[in-house]
Amino acid sequence: MFKKWGIISLLGLFLVGCSEEQEAAGEVKPVEDIVEDIVEEAIEEPVVLPYVAPFTGIRSEEEQLQRPIIVTMNNHPLARPQSGIAQADIVYEMLAEGNVTRFLALYQSDIPDVVGPVRSARDYFVEVAKGLDAFYIAHGYSPDAQKMLNARVVDNINGMQYDGILFKRSKERKAPHNSYITKDNILAGAEKVGASMEIHKIPTFSFYDSAEGAKIGDPVSSISVQYGAGASFENQYTYIPESGLYERKTGGDTTIDKETEEPVEIANVIFMEIPHKTIDNAGRLQLTLTAGGNAYLFQAGTMKMIKWENVDGILIPMENGVPAKLVPGKSWISFVPTNPGLENMVNYLP
Repeated sequence: MFKKWGIISLLGLFLVGCSEEQEAAGEVKPVEDIVEDIVEEAIEEPVVLPYVAPFTGIRSEEEQLQRPIIVTMNNHPLARPQSGIAQADIVYEMLAEGNVTRFLALYQSDIPDVVGPVRSARDYFVEVAKGLDAFYIAHGYSPDAQKMLNARVVDNINGMQYDGILFKRSKERKAPHNSYITKDNILAGAEKVGASMEIHKIPTFSFYDSAEGAKIGDPVSSISVQYGAGASFENQYTYIPESGLYERKTGGDTTIDKETEEPVEIANVIFMEIPHKTIDNAGRLQLTLTAGGNAYLFQAGTMKMIKWENVDGILIPMENGVPAKLVPGKSWISFVPTNPGLENMVNYLP
């Protein structure tokens, strides 16, 4: 803290001195002494909170030791709007069979009271969860995913074993778009299968101190990506300068959380180009999550062409050989097939 003499105080001393000279010279004029208290001006340094959330980069007073939780979330038009989607630290969006996308909603800094609709697992969903050492939640599975889950490749609970017990059916929707799980039942399920809920693996995501540091790149205000045919899986992201965040729409409808009716607000929109291969007559896919590839990063109203790499099982956006810095906040990571690729699927406008 620093102390500064007020200008009025100095003026007061000057006037007092002048009056004394005038009195000595016989020119006595009453002058009112001006006495001013010392003006104290506090210069406060900004408080920097000591801990950084590993998946959002947001600082907090307390260290967040919660193990990440990943839920396979239904994204069929009949499953929208989803519950708990706005509270996810990261949402991974990727194709399942039939050009329908599903979400892997990751929760670590905040677990919503209700999550869903919960949908079935695929082997590459399990790979993502394993890489993040997440507690994995799904309702159903493909044959390959079932083998991985039965082998405890990742700690998990599944609605196939706990339907009506941990997973509850909503009467508002029809199966398979009506399976939900609560926060309490997620934690009860972890205890039931003996899964630790303390974080053991810290991801190598990198963050700016604020969005100001991210405003380097080509200005882009609107982004769209088309999965499959029709508007049901056409996603649009619009940058809102006032908030510094992106709003998302699918098929022209704003992506909101069913429980709160609040729109999803995203700090970083990332597209990763990943090899996809159809492996059976049902149209199931195989995704190569180990090779790395091209990526687009949208943040703070700008766009960068970057890379992605698999770093110890975690898919990390990379720039010039190091983790690309992200704006603190929530991220949406979309997997795009190498054929047709980023240039053909992702469009953006200044």
